[in-house]
Amino acid sequence: MSKLGNLGARLHRGEISYDFIGHRKLWYGISILITITAILGLAVRGLNMGIDFQGGAVFTTEKTSVSVSQAEDYAKTASGHDAVVQKLGNSTLRIQIAGMDIKQSNQIKDDLAADFKVDPETITTDLVGPSWGDQIANKAWQGLAIFMILVVIYLAIAFEWRMAIAALVALIHDITITVGIYALVGFEVTPGTVIGLLTILGYSLYDTVVVFDSLKEQTKDLTKQTRFTYSEIANRSINGTLVRSINTTVVALLPVAGLLFIGGGFLGAGTLNDISLSLFVGLAAGAYSSIFIATPLVADLKEREPQVKALRKRVLAKRAQAPEEAFAQNRGDAAYDDEPEDAEAAVVGPRNQPASRGRGHGRPSGKRR
Repeated sequence: MSKLGNLGARLHRGEISYDFIGHRKLWYGISILITITAILGLAVRGLNMGIDFQGGAVFTTEKTSVSVSQAEDYAKTASGHDAVVQKLGNSTLRIQIAGMDIKQSNQIKDDLAADFKVDPETITTDLVGPSWGDQIANKAWQGLAIFMILVVIYLAIAFEWRMAIAALVALIHDITITVGIYALVGFEVTPGTVIGLLTILGYSLYDTVVVFDSLKEQTKDLTKQTRFTYSEIANRSINGTLVRSINTTVVALLPVAGLLFIGGGFLGAGTLNDISLSLFVGLAAGAYSSIFIATPLVADLKEREPQVKALRKRVLAKRAQAPEEAFAQNRGDAAYDDEPEDAEAAVVGPRNQPASRGRGHGRPSGKRR
């Protein structure tokens, strides 16, 4: 068996573990810091919304030797706005300029043709109206809201409301971080980005439900035992599924990393960035939140229940008493002797030999024959 597989088996059996629940304040602090950074990036820089959301024009040239940087300068001079320029596989250029109407686009097209030294008819123009962009944005928000509501209802029915709240907090955590990274990096937000967000929410929810299912199974008869507290069982559930979560996350991140760093970065296929960045950041954030946020938050909420509080007191009291009992038994203390003081002494020898009755510890006083 591989080292990772052996580690996973030992974690699942409870032979080794890491106290995720006990260090939950540390993970909460890290998540709050990352979330604040993402919100500040979103507030300061804002999102670079594509023309599908705010309207604009897309100009596509024929094969040209003009570089991307030159085309960006030409487009900015002609329109007065920043442009997103992408070089396509056949050496053609795709120039996106937001906030343009039909009259402006015609003039910009003529100016670009003059700068490129080509016939204006060789440049194709596609327009997206601002009303269409607003509809796309509204539908995206509606889809996200419906998804969240259905998730909460499902988890509340399948598990309980505390798990539903914890999963919702984890999902909002993942969305905030992903959107904040988009603002800090400056990548364009397109419908592909929305698809990526919905995809990573589903993945994050799957990873969280795996841990919740294990936790639900192990806490069926929680109050009938006095060995473990709820937080300890929750910690065992995380450790039992930890290697599985790592494996699925790594396997999912590898192809997405290929799209983002090799396809979008090294090969220059910028159209892949809008979906690959959301997938990459969201998958990593989802794996983190399912382990470090969702389950510890469930443990926090459950530990406030009266019966779970009472269970914790019983478990801790039993653990405190156990060392005292063991110490007393090792000393032969009569207070922890199972036999009553006036009990008949044990027979040591043949059964027809009368046993002597003694006081004190109830030990035989006769000699062995």
